[in-house]
Amino acid sequence: MGSNGGFKLKKALCSSKFFWRFLGVICVLFYPLLLFWFSAFQCTDSPRSVFETANIFSRPKVFSYKGDLLKLGTSWNALTFTSKPPQKHLKIALFVKKWPAKDKAGGLERHALTLHRVLAQRGHQLHIFTGLPTDPSAAIESDKSMHFHFTNYSDPVNRFINKEEAWSKFQIITRQVGGFDIIHTESVALPHKYAKGLNNVVATWQGIGYESTHSSIVQELTRDPADPRTPAVDKELKDHLEKVIQEIRFFQNYKHHVGTSDYMGDVLRRVYMLPVENVHIILNGVDEDRFRADPGKGRAFRVAHGVPLEARLVLGMSGRLVKDKGHPVVFKVLRDLFSDRRNSDIFVLIAGDGPWASRYKELGPNVKVLGPLGPGELGDFYNALDLFMNPTLRAQGLDQTTLEAMLCGKAVFATHFGSIVRSAIVSEEFGYTFSPTHESLKKELERVLEDGKRVLEKKGRACGKRAALLFTAQKMAASFERLFLCIAKKPEDTVDFCTYPLPADTI
Repeated sequence: MGSNGGFKLKKALCSSKFFWRFLGVICVLFYPLLLFWFSAFQCTDSPRSVFETANIFSRPKVFSYKGDLLKLGTSWNALTFTSKPPQKHLKIALFVKKWPAKDKAGGLERHALTLHRVLAQRGHQLHIFTGLPTDPSAAIESDKSMHFHFTNYSDPVNRFINKEEAWSKFQIITRQVGGFDIIHTESVALPHKYAKGLNNVVATWQGIGYESTHSSIVQELTRDPADPRTPAVDKELKDHLEKVIQEIRFFQNYKHHVGTSDYMGDVLRRVYMLPVENVHIILNGVDEDRFRADPGKGRAFRVAHGVPLEARLVLGMSGRLVKDKGHPVVFKVLRDLFSDRRNSDIFVLIAGDGPWASRYKELGPNVKVLGPLGPGELGDFYNALDLFMNPTLRAQGLDQTTLEAMLCGKAVFATHFGSIVRSAIVSEEFGYTFSPTHESLKKELERVLEDGKRVLEKKGRACGKRAALLFTAQKMAASFERLFLCIAKKPEDTVDFCTYPLPADTI
């Protein structure tokens, strides 16, 4: 480079334009690091470790929101609502495809049961429009505070709600009670053609077509390349894509939407293009009286099922033992695990039934398939574990089993799906996540073994604290109650329940 070139370079380097560009690059590259350093070493009453500081933003804590609740972009569970009896009692109509038989149900029905029992206990008038159960008297007897309106089932096997008949009964009951303040539908139990034009309809989604499409893609990618893709799989992929398009169109007929995870709320607003003020995030909650930490019951459960108390680790899974719950991938990893004699002091408890039950029994005495457990046994089951595993390949909603285990103070190990990592396992402080492949699952399980029981106990305590603040039935019901009161407000009401905080709210 000649002297002239050197002069030009020096001039460029010394120019103000270059200085500001250089400063901008430095800020972009090092601002996050500086922010982290400042947070880690700033003066506090109780010094934090670097690891704790890194996770401070993932910890559940009430934030100071002020304003219109319908414009809240985050989870309602993070707010604190008054625990006092409501100033106003509502007449609520619930449409749900079927009501649980003796507390046994899938996630959608369990959500309906848990939520509306609490609302009924708080004095709201509940009318349930659902399919005719096998034993109607048992349902009525177990929930005397609710009014049931059963329909002749449209599905002879699953005894689902007859939607047309339910709507006819709803119209009759509406006239009898003088109108409903809120019409709540779990998924599409109330068809969108009936919901159109009604401003007091709230639809709660445990899963949507967008997530189903993701699930189909995941399951296709986990297929052995040696196995040809069947026409049925091709049709399923196409059908799921079409379902998303249909949902984007008809979801507009429902006025208000509840996403049961942070991720779903984002998808409803961004992909389904629903108005921000009509989408509300209320995380799933589970019965905190049934699911809570109880080491004594956990030890008794281990003894009852032949698991040594001195076992190095006890892992567990629950639910349907079917392909789309990830069991083919887990089976392969566990087979590798127990092929090593050094792991003879590790045990696996599996609560549930399905095609993969017999396969798991092939892995030897350290894998115990317990079959379906009753509601009273599930809490003891979780307490017996060191780690709960949820290897599902279905990316639908916020799985209640994960929340139940967290509420029992257990670390969790789950598939890296949006709903899970955005709402439950939001950092390594609470557990482990993996991509739904054999390699990824195996790698994370090796991390679990390396971390050991002490680390799992620490993660479990963090899970318990997070779940107690966000995932209880009372927290979920308080959020739904406030949403319903807000939507049902009338001009003559003296309290604007859409405003937060109200004087009665505990801040």
